[in-house]
Amino acid sequence: LENKATLTCDSLIISSGASARWLGMDSEKEYSGRGVSACATCDGFFFRDQDVAVVGGGDTALEEALYLANICKSVTMIHRRDEFRGSKIMQKRAFDHKKISILWDTVVEKVVGNSKDGMTSLKVRNVKTDKVKEHPITGLFIAIGHTPNTNLFKDQLNMDKNGYLKVTPGTTYTSVEGVFASGDVQDHVYRQAVTAAGTGCMAAIDAERWLAEQIC
Repeated sequence: LENKATLTCDSLIISSGASARWLGMDSEKEYSGRGVSACATCDGFFFRDQDVAVVGGGDTALEEALYLANICKSVTMIHRRDEFRGSKIMQKRAFDHKKISILWDTVVEKVVGNSKDGMTSLKVRNVKTDKVKEHPITGLFIAIGHTPNTNLFKDQLNMDKNGYLKVTPGTTYTSVEGVFASGDVQDHVYRQAVTAAGTGCMAAIDAERWLAEQIC
């Protein structure tokens, strides 16, 4: 709060979400929403029959590439190492898909575009040869993970090793009585609006029932 006031409540629902990790380039920010995205299932449809790229080497990147391959003309995976971290089954699916190609030992240098068309191409650099190439790619999906917005609750609520709030399975109960968590702040698997809304409903019901028990 701007005036540093203290608010009190009988119960609390935490829905602070998780923020996508970005590459940290100015051009990435410039074309965010105009060619650059961090969610294939959210924005993939807008790139139907286009050439796109996915940055990352884990299961999330592989899943997004496979999803986009069903929509887009081609998918280029860009990974800074020479092997993926994702599961073997996901890797095999990506390797076997005819629409997916891979640029190993490669990082993104710059998103190229203009005010009229948005993103028009992508410059990448091979980390071993230092050679820069420009590819006619019109969509870039960043899939290098998410950071849960839980710093505020550090040392107050139980979290997993990645900082996501732990809840009792099948509920939204956290490690503190009367405190509940919903949405991406406690979900590192699905991260979809519909699942967040579902756990939001669960948290509201859990909180209502918990409050009723305190009165009885």
